[in-house]
Amino acid sequence: MRWFPLLAVGVLSLALTACATSPTGRQQLTLVSDAQLNEMGAQAFDQYQQDLPQAGAAVQRYAQCVAEAIVGALPAEQQRAQDWQIRVFESEQANAFALPGGYMGINTGLLSVARTQDQLAAVVGHEIGHVLARHANERVSTQTATQLGLSVLSSVSGMQGPGGQQMMGALGLGAQYGVLLPFSRRHESEADVIGLNLMADAGFDPRASVALWENMEAAGGARPPAWMSTHPSQGQRMAGLQANMPEATARFERARQAGRTPNCPRP
Repeated sequence: MRWFPLLAVGVLSLALTACATSPTGRQQLTLVSDAQLNEMGAQAFDQYQQDLPQAGAAVQRYAQCVAEAIVGALPAEQQRAQDWQIRVFESEQANAFALPGGYMGINTGLLSVARTQDQLAAVVGHEIGHVLARHANERVSTQTATQLGLSVLSSVSGMQGPGGQQMMGALGLGAQYGVLLPFSRRHESEADVIGLNLMADAGFDPRASVALWENMEAAGGARPPAWMSTHPSQGQRMAGLQANMPEATARFERARQAGRTPNCPRP
């Protein structure tokens, strides 16, 4: 198996040349073209709009008002880099999503938890944070690298029989709980911090982000342990937000002094 060291070096070289830095300064692995992911995001967003019922015009304007205020506070380059769009879909699930390219969706069920414009801004800022931090690219790249590593290990170790399949299943489980899920939790925590600053820069009160998660916790139910979840627990999220609140509050005060006072009437 002399080709294994060469392949390992090749994979390592690819990883090193594909390193990027997130808005918080964290090193990232990005193996996929952003243009390709943005195109896929646009296609998926179009499909969602065809398949899912959408909320009424007044609710759409409300969400768009909040999103436009946050996007409007971004540097001009970041404003132009994405096709920022947001839609509200009719669903009782308190959920939201972001797609590469700047496409965002919010369920009407989330509006019963995000009760004010500032709380909704915490959600929208979080989703914009995912886009700015290129989390979709990093997620796809990490999964690709993990699968490649397991495939190489299977080949060089001769794990082809039933025992080998069982071992590979265990390794796959270890990758799921040891790499992929924690990585997802890291994304969520990072998007919380980025979103906190974004909403503050736009003139939304960042303290509403903690109130949002208090509402979410009150409306919650049974959840898996944090180490088995793709998201941090509500307590972990609130602690992270509180830790970054001094800077966010200062940014909020500067935004207000600069005249940023968003007014998005809730329908």
